[in-house]
Amino acid sequence: MVMAPMTRSRAVTGNVPNPLAPVYYAQRAQAGLIISEATQVSRQGTGYIRTPGIYSLAQVEAWRRVTDAVHEAGGIIFAQLWHVGRVSHPEFHDGVLPVAPSAINAEADVFTSTGIAQTPVPRALLTSEIADVVSQFRQGAEKASEAGFDGVEIHGSSGYLLDQFLRDGSNKREDHYGGTIINRARFPLEVVSAVSEVLGADRVGFRVGPNMSLHGMSDSSPVETFSYLATQLDAIGIAYLHVTEGIAGPDAPVAGSQRIAPYLRQCFSRTFILNGGYDAQTGEDAINKGEADLIAYGVPFIANPDLPARFACGSDLNVPDPATFYAPGHNDAVGYTDYPTLNKSKKT
Repeated sequence: MVMAPMTRSRAVTGNVPNPLAPVYYAQRAQAGLIISEATQVSRQGTGYIRTPGIYSLAQVEAWRRVTDAVHEAGGIIFAQLWHVGRVSHPEFHDGVLPVAPSAINAEADVFTSTGIAQTPVPRALLTSEIADVVSQFRQGAEKASEAGFDGVEIHGSSGYLLDQFLRDGSNKREDHYGGTIINRARFPLEVVSAVSEVLGADRVGFRVGPNMSLHGMSDSSPVETFSYLATQLDAIGIAYLHVTEGIAGPDAPVAGSQRIAPYLRQCFSRTFILNGGYDAQTGEDAINKGEADLIAYGVPFIANPDLPARFACGSDLNVPDPATFYAPGHNDAVGYTDYPTLNKSKKT
């Protein structure tokens, strides 16, 4: 059982992880692997209020407290490295436009300090600028190592920057980072190679969401596109491929579209993680059928710090409160560190 990465919007000033984060993550250390909330590799990678980064000394020190707490509780934790690309707003960049592969608006809402705002038309990255973004991910991996993470997951899903480069609905470039599948996958693979050079490929994972239409995403040939990427990731030798393609809920393929995860399973020979709408039984079934090696759970882990123990004994689950998924504003502990465990204790 993997704890999926989940944005909780509780970072404090300077995009520093919340002082309660060590408690939150340590409470969930029963997971076979914890993947942290999405963590931006630079200021340029920011697109939401109160999301943590991993590029400053203060951020690294705060994350060190998290990893220490998880390790003391017997857990393993990877940092999810993130750059939002066009899913952002000039407020986060001193009035400068966010960047993307092409000047195409995501037509999405983002949360700013003044409320919900519409994304603008982004600025297309110059070819000469792409190496700098690769370096941002490389530095993120270095900082994650300094902070004590056991590895990293690269966020290549949900319509963020790496996903934007990969899919032809958002990438209309005419240089060697656009056009063919090989070209569109070049930037994500350069990021993976750079991060692997820092940590070793066996401490790197990659997340995709091939059927996700979030943030205006689309691709004309998703099976071909994501199969090529999975094959190349397998050749690099990364630890795992994490596929979000729900069997239920908003991440499930829309009616009439095909599931892509089975194709990726054939292309990727190492650890394969599925995520999206699974419960104890459907997760067990997927593993028994060979569809996955691990199942990642998101919302169930929010409301149930001891989710593995509850699955093991067939206990009822706490009911999650969506109103507190993101910071409620007045008390960050509410809906974060106060869900009860099986022994009814409350850890705040």
